[in-house]
Amino acid sequence: MEKPKGKYRWKILGLLFIATAINYFDRSIIGFLGPTLRNHVFYWTDQDYANIQITFKIAYALGLIAMGALIDKVGTKIGYTISIVVWTIFGMSHALVTTAMGWVGFAIARFGLGFGEAGNFPAAIKTVAEWFPKKERAYATGLFNAGSNVGAILAPLLIPLFVDNEGLGWQNAFFITSFFSFAWIIMWWRTYNKPERHPHLSKEELDYINSDQESSSADERPVSWKLLLGRKETWAFAFAKTTDAVWLFYLFWGGFFLNRAFGLELRGLAIPIVIIYLLADAGSIAGGWFSSFLIKKGMEVYKARKAAMLASTTLIVPVIFAPQAQEAWVAVLLIALAAAGHQAWSSNLLTLVPDIFPKKATASVVGIGGMVGYATGALSDYWLGKVLTESGGIGYVYAFAIAGSLYFVALLVIHYVLGQMKPIDQQALRNAYS
Repeated sequence: MEKPKGKYRWKILGLLFIATAINYFDRSIIGFLGPTLRNHVFYWTDQDYANIQITFKIAYALGLIAMGALIDKVGTKIGYTISIVVWTIFGMSHALVTTAMGWVGFAIARFGLGFGEAGNFPAAIKTVAEWFPKKERAYATGLFNAGSNVGAILAPLLIPLFVDNEGLGWQNAFFITSFFSFAWIIMWWRTYNKPERHPHLSKEELDYINSDQESSSADERPVSWKLLLGRKETWAFAFAKTTDAVWLFYLFWGGFFLNRAFGLELRGLAIPIVIIYLLADAGSIAGGWFSSFLIKKGMEVYKARKAAMLASTTLIVPVIFAPQAQEAWVAVLLIALAAAGHQAWSSNLLTLVPDIFPKKATASVVGIGGMVGYATGALSDYWLGKVLTESGGIGYVYAFAIAGSLYFVALLVIHYVLGQMKPIDQQALRNAYS
């Protein structure tokens, strides 16, 4: 096959990668810094910390509803900009919280952060659907999704430069990304436009982008939620997104688990957290590459997606044994392997939406699924905080058992509900509910 002409779509993807890295740096600060803030600054209980995370996840779930619909309505250029401005302002506001405000002050800041950050993935997935043919979407999704791990890696590398083990200077951690956020907005507005209207995109690359996508429709209206909520495909994707709760458990509770089980403090946590997210990064890229490789070798799209997701689930199961580990590094490697599996899974799961739904519905469906995932995460935090407060570390045993087994259940739902994952035509979708 002749190599496609033009590489401008990869420049767009680079911006998605950077935005996702900034997004995850901001949200992962508290997961890394949290044990220090609890032990030396705010003296939170496990339930206090759970309440902070519940607030973030409720806001994120609500934000996915609002941001997904907003992005489908106003487009990715404006919608993405609104999202990153909101999350940057509220990210910096964490530094204004005083000890007198307690966990409530952090919860307010996390609410605004979560609402704004909710726009990242709906906007990014919609952009991939606009700029990449189906055979490249999983790989492209895996590449930009790798930015989440880069952000999570940068947090433990940079924060110890500004904050000590007793928490002195903790406010500095929440200002680090603001410069990069506003620089990104400038680059986004200088670089992005829809492919069919982009002055720097060659006709050859545009033809390649559209080579295996649904034909464009003159109907530019967003697809209503009434239509989307009536589809079994929406609910199958939403159920599979409950696995987001597992990823959020690693992100926000992983440091707390390692602190409780092995006594690791701020600087002691840095290298283990970096290793976890380095492997997660590899999983994100490899998972997207694998299904794209299978498609290019002639495998049908739906079979390639399912094969990659099945391979991902097998990497995750051993994490069940993390609480029984006698050495910190054994637990770290089990979590790292599971994190890699999750990111490989996520790269393919997110790609199912543009595979099946029309472009005008992509951000909304991603928003609906993400809302379910973060609502599940909020409920999980409430349960975990309660069990840890009342019964101690046994809560982690239960949590890791669920984390290791949920993906197989989700894959069964995808297999039996979505079947061959046939694309839904936008006009047919409207006609079915008219």
